[in-house]
Amino acid sequence: HVPKETKLVVIGHSIGCHINLEILKLAPELPIIRSFLLFPTIERMSESPNGRIATPLLCWLRYALYVFAYLLLKPWPEKIKSFMIRIGLRMMNLQNEFSVLNVLEPFCLANAAYLGGQEMMQVVKRDNETIRTYLPKLTFYYGTIDAWCPTAYYEDIKKEFPEGDIRLCEKKIPHAFILRFPQEMADMVADWLKDDLSK
Repeated sequence: HVPKETKLVVIGHSIGCHINLEILKLAPELPIIRSFLLFPTIERMSESPNGRIATPLLCWLRYALYVFAYLLLKPWPEKIKSFMIRIGLRMMNLQNEFSVLNVLEPFCLANAAYLGGQEMMQVVKRDNETIRTYLPKLTFYYGTIDAWCPTAYYEDIKKEFPEGDIRLCEKKIPHAFILRFPQEMADMVADWLKDDLSK
């Protein structure tokens, strides 16, 4: 559905970077001029520090989460759910700028747990072939304090593709940058894009 004359810029964050590479591989006809992979979880997810914790929870214990969600959260009134979410956001020092009530719906929790489990099992090996094919279009941005893709992953991919545009964050921006650093990331990506857009 993308017109041939329309040029695309694809930006992925976390598991979105894995999807980014899949788009390049499965739809090579798309007119993608640039692809940004921010804090990319494109390999060894279950081996990462967060993955070692998340894998048993999401792959083996998720059924316990389903039972907990249906027995405890389903009967809660909306006011209690809303109150609990506000407390959680306040504890994380975040403002409630959007409606997140669905987060405490059992169906939503079950789907999120299933998706997370699938990611842990399927995102294992880095797709070097696709990266090699599209390397001139790719910009990778790794974090220094990222427990989903530690700096060892950055160092490995940098060795494999020394000519690639593979950057390491110098600002200590966390993996979940959208919570506190959305403007900084937007400004950075816009700056990186200037040359491509001017062509």
